[in-house]
Amino acid sequence: MTVVSLSVDPTEPSGFLRALFDLAVAAADPMRIVPPALPPRPAGRVVVVGAGKASARMAEAVETAWGPCEGLVITRYGHGRPCAGVEIVEAAHPVPDAAGEVATRRVMRLLDGLGEDDLVLALISGGGSALLVQPAGQITLEEKRLVTSGLLASGAPIGEINGIRKEISAVKGGRLAAAAFPARVLGLLISDVPGDNPADIASGPTVGYRGDAARALAALTRWGVVPPPSVQAFLEAGGDPVRPDDPRLGRVENLVIAAPARSLEAAAEAAHDAGCAVEILGDALEGEARELAEAHAALALARQAAMAPGDPPLLLLSGGECTVTRRGDGIGGPNAEYALALAVALEGAPGIDAIACDTDGVDGADEVAGAVIGPDTLAEAAALGLDPAAALATNDSHGFFGALGAQVAPGPTLTNVNDFRAILIRPRP
Repeated sequence: MTVVSLSVDPTEPSGFLRALFDLAVAAADPMRIVPPALPPRPAGRVVVVGAGKASARMAEAVETAWGPCEGLVITRYGHGRPCAGVEIVEAAHPVPDAAGEVATRRVMRLLDGLGEDDLVLALISGGGSALLVQPAGQITLEEKRLVTSGLLASGAPIGEINGIRKEISAVKGGRLAAAAFPARVLGLLISDVPGDNPADIASGPTVGYRGDAARALAALTRWGVVPPPSVQAFLEAGGDPVRPDDPRLGRVENLVIAAPARSLEAAAEAAHDAGCAVEILGDALEGEARELAEAHAALALARQAAMAPGDPPLLLLSGGECTVTRRGDGIGGPNAEYALALAVALEGAPGIDAIACDTDGVDGADEVAGAVIGPDTLAEAAALGLDPAAALATNDSHGFFGALGAQVAPGPTLTNVNDFRAILIRPRP
């Protein structure tokens, strides 16, 4: 269902693609999706907790429906929202900091001593793995930071990174929900993961798991990350999982209220209404950003070669979460690197434009969502003396598109359903 109308049409490719991105974001706005998911406010004590890039906006939506509530949620710096009762704490993402650890310990203390008649409302969204941070066992925050930084630079898939985070956490993998027992727990989740599995969203603080410490150790070795001695010892001892059949999880309900597929569908319907043919390539695409871009460039050129004059524009949509293996010291993120690699692979093909953005407004660690490209991107770069191949080699995609004025920088969108990619193809002139 289209959530807002398009104000531009496919004959204005850059504005059209940006409008589609805005539509995808709007479809996952917590102010739109949280209130319908809430039950009537219970008579007993309600404690609101949570973490993620959308969590503050989710808390704001809860209080819009229920009025002021007790609680604390943790969000990324710059993503806070005004709430009457729920306290909003900002912390670092993607590498955790002390503010996140202190706030997480406070969240866990809020869950102490709750009774059977109480309700914990857990607001969980992407980014929660880094923000909801309390290391397990004798692991220190700095040691967990070293592991996280190493994994992020290695090119490891986000699912594998979050799996390791879960193993060495005192709050993820169902541990938050277990701490709330015997209270009832209702988790409202905004998915940014392939498959929308609640156990994977923010590493599943309200979902039990069987644990696989040996697999986590093997993954660290595979991605070239040497674990600190405390992490090595904790994993070698088998970790401390809260298993799915743990009786403390018997009063937990989790609802996924927004997902990448729903945002892609909103953009697809709007594009169809604007006269485009639409093909959704998938909402859970992963892998190296530049490799996916090369595959999509080949697909776009093949689709264009099959078009006849007068055919309607074709829109290729996709979502998921790409990775970048750090090879240089530039500033970039998966979406901008995808856009740059796509532009290089298309070689200025006429009639093909594209956008690649993260729906949270942050691509990598920079306050830029992504970038737009078109047939003139490489020519404009050459006129400015920019070398796209060199920018790719040094992972400096943000620097490249910043110089071109082709960045998309909406600021914090206060939601997160992962990457949004759209390629608009028109028949060759």
